[in-house]
Amino acid sequence: MKMADGPTILRRNRPGTKAEVINFVEEVLYSRWPDEPFEEMDSTLAVQQYIQQMIRRDPSNIDLILNMPEANDEGVWKYEHLRQFCMELNGLAVRLQEECHPETCTQMTATEQWIFLCAAHKTPKECPAIDYTRHTLDGAACLLNSNKYFPSRISIKESSVAKLGSVCRRVYRIFSHAYFHHRTIFDEFENETFLCRRFTSFVTKYNLMSKDNLIVPIMEGDGATESEA
Repeated sequence: MKMADGPTILRRNRPGTKAEVINFVEEVLYSRWPDEPFEEMDSTLAVQQYIQQMIRRDPSNIDLILNMPEANDEGVWKYEHLRQFCMELNGLAVRLQEECHPETCTQMTATEQWIFLCAAHKTPKECPAIDYTRHTLDGAACLLNSNKYFPSRISIKESSVAKLGSVCRRVYRIFSHAYFHHRTIFDEFENETFLCRRFTSFVTKYNLMSKDNLIVPIMEGDGATESEA
């Protein structure tokens, strides 16, 4: 895309780019790119591009990241945020593999009161936590990339938007398991990404989950939640 008073800026990685080069680009070059106003983004992926731009600017500024630009479709806004959450959650899943093994975490649990069944099977059943995590993220990716339910990145039917809540409930369980059973990994990841805090703010803002199910005491004023959960 060509800026009005400057050289052409390619806001993408070339096919075949090595991981170390991508990491360099993310850490150094992205910070030098000028922000592009949402109204000047002319791609069908403009909403995704804008959300990622806000995250790169400051991942801790959750209000800014969740502030929907004017004239944007709310269904698309919620859909693109959920896609972004699932992409970033893969980073937490990779870290969990270091210590979340089928032999030690035989069930997907949070507190003693919460044991989750995996919906990836014909009949929902118990699954080792790391398998539940993989199955849930795979299932979310399949749904969010479904041409049947989400054929467009510009407009989304209300019946398809209604499916986002169930995805939110399932992927949130990854946060809760990590918090209650792999706290060090959770804290390290959260301190870098603020992802659970952003997710909690997101589902609360758009009423995508019941507050009773938000058992990770991540928000200010939630100190009592830890003892009650």
